Amino acid sequence: MDTSGMYVGLDIGTTSIKVIVAEYLEGQLNVLGVGNERAAGLSRGVIVDIDKASEAIQRAVKAAEEKASIQIHDVIVGISANMLKIEPVTGMIAIGDQAREITDQDVRDVASAAIIQNLPPEREIINLIPDEFIVDGFDGIKDPRSMVGVRLEMNGMLFTGPKTIVHNTKKAVEQAGLNAQLAVVSPIAQGLSILSDGEQDFGTVLLDLGGGQSTAAVIHDHRLKFADVDPEGGDYITKDISVVLNTSIENAEKLKRNYGFADSSRASEENQFPVDVVGQSRPSDISEKYLAEIIEARLMQILGKLKTQLDATNALSLPGGIVLTGGVAALPGITDLAQDVFDVPVRVSIPDQMGLRHPSFTQALSLVNYRGQMSEVALLVQSALAGNDQLASQVESRQEPQPTVEVSDSRHSSTVPSRTSSSNKPKKQRAQGIRKFFKDFFD
Repeated sequence: MDTSGMYVGLDIGTTSIKVIVAEYLEGQLNVLGVGNERAAGLSRGVIVDIDKASEAIQRAVKAAEEKASIQIHDVIVGISANMLKIEPVTGMIAIGDQAREITDQDVRDVASAAIIQNLPPEREIINLIPDEFIVDGFDGIKDPRSMVGVRLEMNGMLFTGPKTIVHNTKKAVEQAGLNAQLAVVSPIAQGLSILSDGEQDFGTVLLDLGGGQSTAAVIHDHRLKFADVDPEGGDYITKDISVVLNTSIENAEKLKRNYGFADSSRASEENQFPVDVVGQSRPSDISEKYLAEIIEARLMQILGKLKTQLDATNALSLPGGIVLTGGVAALPGITDLAQDVFDVPVRVSIPDQMGLRHPSFTQALSLVNYRGQMSEVALLVQSALAGNDQLASQVESRQEPQPTVEVSDSRHSSTVPSRTSSSNKPKKQRAQGIRKFFKDFFD
């Protein structure tokens, strides 16, 4: 199946908004442009001012457009896991009185049947992921299309979130002049993109340490099984530094980035640096170790809260250990500190794309990668949530030559080749050749 295409990932974070334009071609992700702008209108990972957030999104999109030389219209946007609810669902439809081939529309219909339920008015569906299809009692089917049957069933996982969060995110994207082609629960995209097949299968804890909040997600059997959010992140560390050292937020952020250590045992008492203190005409010298102790205290609190939630689900016994990502994961010594807190193997996930080798870019890249790896069936199922005909039409367009991608510079254009199946004639010739081989061989 051809999943080639040009996609745009939009990561709306508390401290920064990142836009990544990438081409997904034959399983390879090629980054074409990046936009990274300071966020506005967000608090602890949630949009609280749609106007300010949309303006920040526009700035980030414009920067990515200039670098990629394209105009961006559609984006894949990440939705935070705040108050996320995960539940299994089942749908069933009758194909007809007589057996016939199952079509794309049948897949959409059975997905729609699976989500017919009484949702509380304050919640909204974000994702529906199919686990299996059942045709006339035969289960374990991943793609039922072109099969013959009279009854089609689907088992899947439904992900819902607070309507306020989902609505504000989509509204800010729309107000920025963009179309949210696909919304994805952030840990789902990250788990698929940064965890190995074995880590997803046997079970791994994913910790996203962002600026406004910290998210713990459990991936097991290739599914997101649990997610919990602590509304504390890198911003709280910056505020702690500002308060303790009596310096501005801007200076505190620079100190954290330039001299900060997550593990105070790795910092030096001898290494000192000047700090501009409010009310003093001359800077004060602060040791590297003292700064690290301030950072470590807040991190211990954040990780301790997440550990309590993970202990309750017995997630720390999973063999995959813990994978760290997010901007805070870039602090030196974070791996050692996390190992001390959780007492399990810990590693930091860093993108390997040139110019994006920082854990803060993981989410935006994961969104693009997730969209590139979506199967046609997954697209059809997701399109049933809100009658998203655009996703459904993309399944049909994959069977035809891909159109040329319009670029802002008329001298350049790029086309994404589509895989075409061999014609029936070559297949027939190969089959005849195989039969002739066995006939001559056994004669």
